[in-house]
Amino acid sequence: MKKTMRVLVLGFLGVLSGSVAAQKQKKVQKFQISKVIDLSADEIWAIVGEDYGRIAYSHPKIIASDYINGTLKAGEGAERVCYFNEKETQYLKEKMVNYSPENMSFTNTVYQAGKFPVDPEYTKAVYSVKDLGNGKSEFSFDMQYRTKPAFMGPMAKGKFKKLIQDYFIAVEHHAKTGEKVTKDNFKQIKRQYASANYQKDDSLVAVAD
Repeated sequence: MKKTMRVLVLGFLGVLSGSVAAQKQKKVQKFQISKVIDLSADEIWAIVGEDYGRIAYSHPKIIASDYINGTLKAGEGAERVCYFNEKETQYLKEKMVNYSPENMSFTNTVYQAGKFPVDPEYTKAVYSVKDLGNGKSEFSFDMQYRTKPAFMGPMAKGKFKKLIQDYFIAVEHHAKTGEKVTKDNFKQIKRQYASANYQKDDSLVAVAD
């Protein structure tokens, strides 16, 4: 009798635990974008994978960035902060995990978001670079996120996609010229690359959500 009661109690606790876990699972938004770039995979990986703390040099919206919490270089567990305004009130603190230089990929997780309407617990992106040969590579960005409030998620997707498309252009320009991309010079850069690359070979591919 006692054994039967114990089994019933454990079974009830198991069902309860599963119910709580299900309640904790929240809906996230997802999308993936990739772009073919006329540069080698090593050149692109050097910027997005190895120069992790200096993303401000290759991102049109980030005005400053640096390694934090004792991080000195890219690698598993490396952390960075990205500032989006001069007052440094709009920022993201991020961590690099699943770092695989052999496969040229890593997952960028957000663990703190200052004045950004995203839930860090459910926001992350996989960066990957693929060698296409003949001096070409494909840079892919696979993102999932959850906004605060959640109903803004679908509406924010278009803006996030546009931001990453601009990031691709900025990475390409920085890799080719070494010039730091800023809010001031990006409009001219975007016009230059829009006519030179996108209209020519449709190199930007948005994958279905």
